[in-house]
Amino acid sequence: MEILELLKELTAVHGPSGDEGNIRAKLAELAAPFAAGVTADTLGNLIVHKPGDGPRVMFAAHMDSTGFIVTHIEKEGFLRVGRLGGIAPKEAAYTPIRFKSGVQGVFVPEEKAEFGKLKLDECFVDIGAKDEAEAKKLVQVGDTAVYDAPLRVQGSRVTGPYLDDRLACAVLLAALEQIETPACDLYMVFTVQEEVGLRGARTAAWQVGPDICIAVDVTDVDDTPGSEKNGTSRLGKGAAVKVMDSSVLCHPLVVSRLEELAQVEGIPFQRDIMRGGGTDAGAIHTARLGVKTGGISVPCRYIHTPAESADLEDAACCVRLLRSFCESVKGAQN
Repeated sequence: MEILELLKELTAVHGPSGDEGNIRAKLAELAAPFAAGVTADTLGNLIVHKPGDGPRVMFAAHMDSTGFIVTHIEKEGFLRVGRLGGIAPKEAAYTPIRFKSGVQGVFVPEEKAEFGKLKLDECFVDIGAKDEAEAKKLVQVGDTAVYDAPLRVQGSRVTGPYLDDRLACAVLLAALEQIETPACDLYMVFTVQEEVGLRGARTAAWQVGPDICIAVDVTDVDDTPGSEKNGTSRLGKGAAVKVMDSSVLCHPLVVSRLEELAQVEGIPFQRDIMRGGGTDAGAIHTARLGVKTGGISVPCRYIHTPAESADLEDAACCVRLLRSFCESVKGAQN
């Protein structure tokens, strides 16, 4: 399938941190035709195996998204919520949300709140219930919700919620379909609970025990007005080869091999450094006795908002680079 079609399927599925059952089932369905084995571990990571000769290589992308969880139902029928991952209340203000059941609502600040310093406990969710009794027929404490915004496409640019990290999941699926004979023992892992502390990647790396790992994610950019220089990548400039973020210093052999392959194959690429934020690489590179770890990222604007924006051509470059690495992994071993 094309990356855009995969992305449409994946972003339509519920799957915030800790409640990934639906997205895991969809990923398993899409991966199964191209894999020798598809299993889920205790924590809920989806482990897709495509056997081959050579070192054990793990590609990892997290399946979970940020989201909300109901903590209180008030007598007037409004909901109070906690956050699952890095959601800023002022970036979520007045955004439609949806629950796994299909119930819809809107995330709203209180009138008295100072918007510039908006706190989560100064916001509520309105699901249209007239009182507490009606609200409890629709939702319960502990139910989870995600942004309910459309996916929009203009040219090669795509905008919508949860490109972090459903776009990278689509990249992995596209690469899985294209890799016919890996020069390695390949494991593609779709991890859980990345947004709340890289939790799934830690257990998955322990179970798989890879020699080499590439974490696939989105990355912050430096191409918008007033940029604070948190990232180095730019939309439309190709795959972002990670050098470091706040969770990992990538292994020099992996970085150099990815850059060498990109140059040889004529794949547009750029170097990725993030001063803040992290990826599953942070948990994976210290697993067991250590893992040679790198990252390939899709540049993305407005991360963790309802309107994340990326370039599908960058994602296609990531697919090409993953495939090239998988079919010629030798240079990263020594």
